[in-house]
Amino acid sequence: MSQMSSINAVARRDDTPLGLTFMVLSVLVSPVIDVFSKLAVVTVPAGEVAFSRFVLQAALLLPPVLMRRALRGVGARTMALHALRGGLLVVSMLSFVATLKVMELADAIAIFFVEPIILTILGGIFLKETIGWRRYTACAVGFLGAMLVIQPSFREVGPMALLPMISALAIAIFLLVTRRVAKSEDPWSMQFYAGIWGAIFAGALLILGAGMDIEVIGPVMPDATTLLYLLGTGVSATIASVLGVYAYRAAPASVLAPLQYLEIVSATLFGWLVFDQLPDTLKWLGIAIIIASGLYIIWREHRLKRAAMPVPPAI
Repeated sequence: MSQMSSINAVARRDDTPLGLTFMVLSVLVSPVIDVFSKLAVVTVPAGEVAFSRFVLQAALLLPPVLMRRALRGVGARTMALHALRGGLLVVSMLSFVATLKVMELADAIAIFFVEPIILTILGGIFLKETIGWRRYTACAVGFLGAMLVIQPSFREVGPMALLPMISALAIAIFLLVTRRVAKSEDPWSMQFYAGIWGAIFAGALLILGAGMDIEVIGPVMPDATTLLYLLGTGVSATIASVLGVYAYRAAPASVLAPLQYLEIVSATLFGWLVFDQLPDTLKWLGIAIIIASGLYIIWREHRLKRAAMPVPPAI
């Protein structure tokens, strides 16, 4: 599960080909996070996978953050927003990784990609963004596509098929908060604090799970193989995040956003190669509808922003 759109960095310079390259690499790496998570969650709980991922993310990002001196001057209000972001990431990852234990990788990621649709709706409600009937229609069609994927999955795994939508909702709210923080915060420190607060919240859940014997968050001593899977989850998540930072610093977000949907393609390929799983015809139809709806929303937003730009005076 990628959180590439969570890096809301402002491009320092327009180097679109380089940005596209970084984004494609990020999208190719992102499903590796989910592959390692799916392998790990067979023997350890989802809470432990989340905790390992955030600890490693914070540890790996600490050196570059210190070199950039990006940890200075963070006020209490901004730190509270960082904590909120970390908590939302924990909710998202717990929901998604728990799903991976029983659901095919491509199906879970396809359902998760209703996130841009949810973000569009939340932007209209909470940020008072103007959302026309075309985008609302695209949102409805996108949810219909998600239902085509969820419906057979619901028969197979029950209510857990809905967890990727909870994961997507958490990420959509996370993005709304990130938009606020990104106005004054270094993108590297944002990812670092997300790791720190994610580790704190996931660690607290592990303690709670141990005390109350809750399976999904109760800690288990991993074996050597599972430790490698957990390491792979954290390292691949950090690499994907760093690639995303550089992608969004080099190219406009409106150019990069459509490439996120390549993650469904790469996830399907990994699901086939590693787990010998492929979506059936009905799920493929749902996946196609989700992608088409998301791309239309992105295209429509880009067109409206360009129309709103002032026209330069004629010389």
